[in-house]
Amino acid sequence: MLRVSPRRSNQEERLIGTRQPHGFNMSMKKESPWDVELHLAAARGDAKRLRILLDSGRVHVDCKDKDGTTPLILAAAGGHIDAVTELLHQGADSNAKRLTGTTALFFAAQGGYMDIASLLLEHGAIVDSCSVDGGTPLFVACQYGHLDVVEGLIERGASPNAHMKDGATALFIAAQNGHLRILEVLLERGAKTDAARTDGATPLWIASQMGHDHIVRRLLKAGAKVDATRHDGATPLFKAAHKGHTAVIGELLKYRPSLGVLPNGESALHAAALTGHMTVARQLVGAGADPLLVNQEGITPLQLAVRHSQTQVANYLRDKVRVRTASC
Repeated sequence: MLRVSPRRSNQEERLIGTRQPHGFNMSMKKESPWDVELHLAAARGDAKRLRILLDSGRVHVDCKDKDGTTPLILAAAGGHIDAVTELLHQGADSNAKRLTGTTALFFAAQGGYMDIASLLLEHGAIVDSCSVDGGTPLFVACQYGHLDVVEGLIERGASPNAHMKDGATALFIAAQNGHLRILEVLLERGAKTDAARTDGATPLWIASQMGHDHIVRRLLKAGAKVDATRHDGATPLFKAAHKGHTAVIGELLKYRPSLGVLPNGESALHAAALTGHMTVARQLVGAGADPLLVNQEGITPLQLAVRHSQTQVANYLRDKVRVRTASC
């Protein structure tokens, strides 16, 4: 899945699982020429050649390269159902794993090949078999937006509340990638709305950070906590303000999020002032945010805007303070 390889310096942008693209390279340094030929035939989807090689008795159906890749995994990853059928008929292990822990079902789900996924499941593939970082076929189907695969896997027993080692659930992955219909299916099947990653980030938090206002709207409707706070003290509103996601902020403000100083010592208006997002500043002040609210360092949004040369925001906040002062 993604690691499929996550870029954890910014955890929000990492993918899931232990991803290997459909065209991953085989490493055959220790394999015999027959092994190599069998792998190549599987990668090409050449079912006839697979049959000839296997019937010769010179090669094992589950021969692996140094990464643990079997012919069945290659055929499934390439979407070659005839080759998958032949290999399963010849006794291929549907649950054979690469060193990353990924199986043929994982790659079928990644590619959106529900016909192959169904065939693998009929031959004993474990629906929630997970990669080394906890990603399952359901996770990677959610990541890549394969709705039919998501529905098919859940119908066959995949858990909508399974989670990776970092705590991310399938709902989190769907929210991160903006897949609304998949998110709705997961919610309908009992996915926990506020299930958080180990750093405290919830599906609503990640959707806000990514700017997916349609996902934010649906999660809030489903009862997601508007002020769910990541461990660093940032809320969905704070992150959306920092990123300048005005549509997301519009959705969040309907549920009365905190406009005050947050556990991270800042307010959403401080984030807008720092980054110079003028429209966001207007939205927040219009909702009641205070231009003179002091953060943990004793600095107001107005002072922060001035300090960082965000002239437009500074002038706007200065005018708001002037009007308020005049009316007192």
